[in-house]
Amino acid sequence: MSSTFNTTRSISLLAFITLTTACAGNNSASNVVAPGGDKTPATRSLDAGAALLQSRPPVEALNAYLDGFHFYNGHPDVQMEAHHYCSILNEDVIQCVIYDGNRKDAKLMGVEYIISEPLFARLPEPEKALWHSHVHEVKSGQLIAPGIPQVAEHALMQKLVHTYGKTWHTWHTDLNKDLPLGVPQLMMGFTADGQVDQNMVAERDRRFGIDSAKKKQARADIVAPPVAQGADAWKHGDIIQITDPTATSHHP
Repeated sequence: MSSTFNTTRSISLLAFITLTTACAGNNSASNVVAPGGDKTPATRSLDAGAALLQSRPPVEALNAYLDGFHFYNGHPDVQMEAHHYCSILNEDVIQCVIYDGNRKDAKLMGVEYIISEPLFARLPEPEKALWHSHVHEVKSGQLIAPGIPQVAEHALMQKLVHTYGKTWHTWHTDLNKDLPLGVPQLMMGFTADGQVDQNMVAERDRRFGIDSAKKKQARADIVAPPVAQGADAWKHGDIIQITDPTATSHHP
């Protein structure tokens, strides 16, 4: 099967990202404070012992950091920033855990699976409706890889523009839920100018010291592929969402 990613370049790019993302982040606080007592000395000792003695290969593989924006499928006006920590499984599959911030107390909001266009094309038609394209997120400058040089970020975006994501949020801290209440919700990405809350983008840009508009200009040379049929189904009225039996509200 042909691949979106070039093996040698993607491996070297990931290695470079791993070495240069240590300085990124720690500038975005979590949206909520989880209820509960402070850690006891015994719990802190367990933490320290686990950190010293246990290995965490799956966690240590999360060495790429992306920041972007999502909205609830069916409710494009309910939007939030999403901090992605990702590992590249192979040339066609990336998996990310999503947090509501980039500090130690950030809450785990959900997951996103990212696949190449050839893999997306093989999905059953009903499955495709769960996935969103990344073309606009890349071309608009909304999606960023904080902490790496412009040339590395540009190369990464050239790969991501050809990918598709399926995202589920499990803890809705954007709605001030201080616990992971209710059922997972399917999220989508923006597909055109004028959809995202520009104040939210501007506030993100301020924290990271970047300018999304300038990133958009710098990515003008990235060729935008046509969005594969079946993705971004919400644009055509095919909106899939899980009805919450707990009656938890996932939108204002």
